[in-house]
Amino acid sequence: METTSPWNSPVCYKKGKDKWRLLHNLCQISNVIEDMGSLQPGMPSPVMLTQNWNLAIIDIKDCFFQIPLRPDDAPRFAFSVPTLNREALRKRYHWKFLPQGMKNSPSICQWYLSSLLSPVRAAVGEAIILHYRDDVLVCAPNDDLLSHALDLTIDSLVAAGFDLQEEKIQRLPPWKYLGLEIGKRTIVPQKLVVKNNIKTLANVQQLCGSLNWVRPWLGLTTEDLDPLFNLLKGGEELSSPRTLTQEARAALEKVQDCMATRQANRCKSDLQFKFIILRKLPHLHGMIFQRERAEKSKKDKDCRDPLLIVEWVFLSHHQSKGMTRPQDLVAELIRKARTRIRELAGCDFECIHIPIEINSGQITKAMLEHLIHKNETLQFALDSYTGEKSSDAMKHLIQAFSFLGIPKSIKTDNGPTYTSKEFRSFLQQWGVEHKTSIPYSPTGQAIVKGPTKISKGSSANNINL
Repeated sequence: METTSPWNSPVCYKKGKDKWRLLHNLCQISNVIEDMGSLQPGMPSPVMLTQNWNLAIIDIKDCFFQIPLRPDDAPRFAFSVPTLNREALRKRYHWKFLPQGMKNSPSICQWYLSSLLSPVRAAVGEAIILHYRDDVLVCAPNDDLLSHALDLTIDSLVAAGFDLQEEKIQRLPPWKYLGLEIGKRTIVPQKLVVKNNIKTLANVQQLCGSLNWVRPWLGLTTEDLDPLFNLLKGGEELSSPRTLTQEARAALEKVQDCMATRQANRCKSDLQFKFIILRKLPHLHGMIFQRERAEKSKKDKDCRDPLLIVEWVFLSHHQSKGMTRPQDLVAELIRKARTRIRELAGCDFECIHIPIEINSGQITKAMLEHLIHKNETLQFALDSYTGEKSSDAMKHLIQAFSFLGIPKSIKTDNGPTYTSKEFRSFLQQWGVEHKTSIPYSPTGQAIVKGPTKISKGSSANNINL
């Protein structure tokens, strides 16, 4: 709208494919505005959408231009439009809606849409509503609840002034969402064009950025992409020349193969999450997964793959230049995986599988038990982890009893492993008194009070396991 505001920021016009686009330079205004930061630092992962639940996805067209500015703030976003040959006065306008180019516009957009969707989330119960930028995904266990949740979502957005078009609402699979293609059970990246005509460092950065984005769903390891990452070294100008090596071309071929054959899975709500560390040192990576019972088909008696790959976890490509111990690599993977599963599902793993082999160069079982008790990095990575089963603890105690004798009492934390009915019954059968202390504390809890004489020449009463 026309204005007499003293504010005035430069504008220019850019020709697009089928129309001209107004670009408003708001750098000076952004410099004096307090930064809101990112309210939603990452995209929601569709792997947490339960398998076989139906979806609907709404793409809000021109989302920024449908969010009104406060009347007191609008004049600050003014600009002038000159006339040809200065034949008339310049006209000055200001935005009535959220302008593109202002540093807080994305955060305000996220906050505004979230305020509209929060009452809908509270009203639809079991249904899931994901919102990121101008995309809204609605997911529900049945069609009736999906229709109800979708209608409430559309009504809320339309009432706020958003113009929603029917062709922008996806109702049938496969659903396209944030660069991914979501099926009833699986998730794959949409067709990603892998450019092999690399000429500059900027081309390499763009390629590696795209590949890093698809890695969690395709399992592209750091070792697989190492020839491409090596092209980033040098710290030179973005226009500096780069050419693909033979190893880098082989890596791109493997990427193409993975994109054609691999996929991630939507989760199942009745299954626990697990984590496994794969490969050999030092090229370790991990996988978050679920495992379902294999069901045989009545027709061909084939078994469907019971492994549901949820997401892959990788170590950083930039490793420390100093000496890194194997247990530190294992601990870092566990830490990253536990942080990620808390972000995704708000829970911890039922089980963590750590590679144990007898061969030289691998972590043996004895080494692992020693490291868990002595290595601070592993202790922090596994701090408060409750995935251990009471059967594991009982097996460990039986081995300890065979070497140290049967103690009078033991003291542990009061995690679910040690407070289970099965574990208490086990200790009663052995006549061992059980005491608990601080829950999940990684130090100072495991104490055994032994008999007056454990073995010949020993008079110790308290032994640390």
